[in-house]
Amino acid sequence: MSNTLIDLVHITKSFDGQLVLDDLNLTIHENEFVTLLGPSGCGKTTTLRIIGGFEAPDQGQVIFDGADITSLPPYKRELNTVFQKYALFPHMNISDNIAFGLKIKNKSKSYIQDKIQYALKLVNLDGYGRRMPDSLSGGQQQRIAIARAIVNEPKVLLLDEPLGALDLKLRQDMQYELIRLKNELGITFIYVTHDQEEALTMSDQIVVMNQGYIQQMGSPEKIYNEPENAFVADFIGDSNILDGLMLEDKLVQILGAKFPCVDVGFGRNKPVDVVIRPEDVELTAPEEGGLTGVVSHMIFKGVHYEMEVQACGFEWLVHSTRMWPVGTQVGIRVDPFNIQIMNKPESEDEEAVHIED
Repeated sequence: MSNTLIDLVHITKSFDGQLVLDDLNLTIHENEFVTLLGPSGCGKTTTLRIIGGFEAPDQGQVIFDGADITSLPPYKRELNTVFQKYALFPHMNISDNIAFGLKIKNKSKSYIQDKIQYALKLVNLDGYGRRMPDSLSGGQQQRIAIARAIVNEPKVLLLDEPLGALDLKLRQDMQYELIRLKNELGITFIYVTHDQEEALTMSDQIVVMNQGYIQQMGSPEKIYNEPENAFVADFIGDSNILDGLMLEDKLVQILGAKFPCVDVGFGRNKPVDVVIRPEDVELTAPEEGGLTGVVSHMIFKGVHYEMEVQACGFEWLVHSTRMWPVGTQVGIRVDPFNIQIMNKPESEDEEAVHIED
């Protein structure tokens, strides 16, 4: 594990009496691509702005490389920010836009010129220095905004939904460009988005947030395959989330049927949430499944068929490389390793449930 670079310690923030961040603690390491992910209003942009110095926390500390920078203004922090709106100066050409921060620091003309050429090559826009911002596409303008940030040699690059204004193909291309830049520069990227696919594609670590709290932090694989609660499971990709009863270790009851699983330690006859990804649902002949259902809807998605299967009053979402026509009776089978068991929220847990074996 690389060295700790940023520590947010007991951060609390309110706006107009509304709590936005509630005792948030977060550690970010050197040379990580960390994505703050969550729905609108979850606190992710406020977290980024507190790291950048654009907002001050009501309580708590921002520790950067071992020093408390909570009260430092943005220009004294070793980081730069790239916003969704590129904020290029329209009356300056590209070279002058990139050089703006360096001129404020009174760097020499030769140093500035070298940095401009370096940054333009890094973002694959060599030779664009004399052009004006309005002559560039949205993706090119975003690259210039990134170039302007990186010439200042920050230890951290903050990116606040920087690809949100781009069309899908260009956004996907820029995702790979950002990964390449991060690897070449060897600095920490902290990225804000509400796009789950974007987060899964680019991140070393994803911080899933909701209502001012961190719901889960981990690698994309862990977040997707091992969600810690129903919110994370539902927000990251598609999921089937069902009420279940943990009969005993490695055996869960779903919709009245018993399914082997690999989870232990939940106790006997314990109400749980069960998460099963659509790609992990295997459709079989009716007699071969743990449950029986009927295909109620089917569309072709290119790499797979997406189907809805009605079974025991629940609508299963299924992704399969095999087409099962609408109206077909099918069995539902799930590998024990693909059944994710989670504790229910405490308010639901208190309800006594008794189901006869």
